[in-house]
Amino acid sequence: MSSRSAAATSRKAPPMVRLPPKSNFEVLLARGAQVAVIVIALVAAVAAISAGAYILVPISAGIVIGLMLGPVASRLEAHNMRPGISALIVTVLFLLILLACALAIAAPLALWIERLPQIWTDLKTQLRELSGPLEAVRGMRDQLREFTGGKGIAVSVDDGMGVESMMAFAPAVMGQFLIFFASLYFFVATRNQTRVAILSMCFSRRLRWRVAHVFRDVETLVSKYLISIALINVAEGATVGLALWLIGVPSAAMWGAVATVTNFVVFVGPAVMVAILFAVGLMAFDTLWGSLLPVGVYLFINMLEAQFVTPMVIGKTMTLNPFAVLLSLIFWIWLWGPVGGFIAVPALLIAYAVARNIIPGTVWWSDGAEDDPAGRTS
Repeated sequence: MSSRSAAATSRKAPPMVRLPPKSNFEVLLARGAQVAVIVIALVAAVAAISAGAYILVPISAGIVIGLMLGPVASRLEAHNMRPGISALIVTVLFLLILLACALAIAAPLALWIERLPQIWTDLKTQLRELSGPLEAVRGMRDQLREFTGGKGIAVSVDDGMGVESMMAFAPAVMGQFLIFFASLYFFVATRNQTRVAILSMCFSRRLRWRVAHVFRDVETLVSKYLISIALINVAEGATVGLALWLIGVPSAAMWGAVATVTNFVVFVGPAVMVAILFAVGLMAFDTLWGSLLPVGVYLFINMLEAQFVTPMVIGKTMTLNPFAVLLSLIFWIWLWGPVGGFIAVPALLIAYAVARNIIPGTVWWSDGAEDDPAGRTS
């Protein structure tokens, strides 16, 4: 053995220095720093989503509708049709449905807009019967004014959107429509390629299996939910239109179509429809109690749909926790408005599918959490 190697072996290793144990305060600071980083990241993500609403809203809507129409494109592709052609067919089909709905509503809506001055006069006449409750409201306002030092609450009303504002607003809306249809087409056309590309980035077999199940569950859950809800809402709108026609409400078919559209936004849509039908009832009937008849008819039909029809059609595997649905609805409406209300439940279903397959045991927001969409237990 050489002298150099002998010196190296004779050299002693430096003694290990043991750090003193961290105090509870230091551990709390470390955990607090981690939580603060997570909170900052979430706030930044929400701010980015809100700031990019012009681009993200039509893209998200296109993806959600693409998930709904994906099974239709798959059926077309089963007959040896190219993905690009099947995506074009389902996109054009969806566009034709939108145009048909717009044409069905446009003509009677134009007549109602022309009658707005007369409608306002009739409303003022009918609202005179509410003089008692209005006096109570005025008394509460006076008390509030005295409580706030007599300054009251200032409310400003503008003149609405002028022609110049509408001309400036139209290109933005058209741009969002173009982004929506482009996102819908390319998502449907490349959905299989996207799935294969993401699965190829999963190195472990177990992770690849989990991600494949995420794709399956997302498409199954969102497609089943949206198609089922669309059919239920169309049936409910037709029933509402027929019932309103039977009690003598003018333009009953249009209000049935409006009920179909508003019912896609859970909780908020029916509330908006109640307000609309109350105003329509004030114009259609001579008495205040008679004006409540359209509202009562709609609430009765909506209650039957919500309590019996929807649970029977969708089933337990699609039953979400109402509180989770409400939180998702509030969050997305706060970020993106009415479109956010439409994608709130599909976004919750996507999060549910990801959490159930990637992080099992974190599906408290679904009453049917243990059930697989295909009918198997996980």
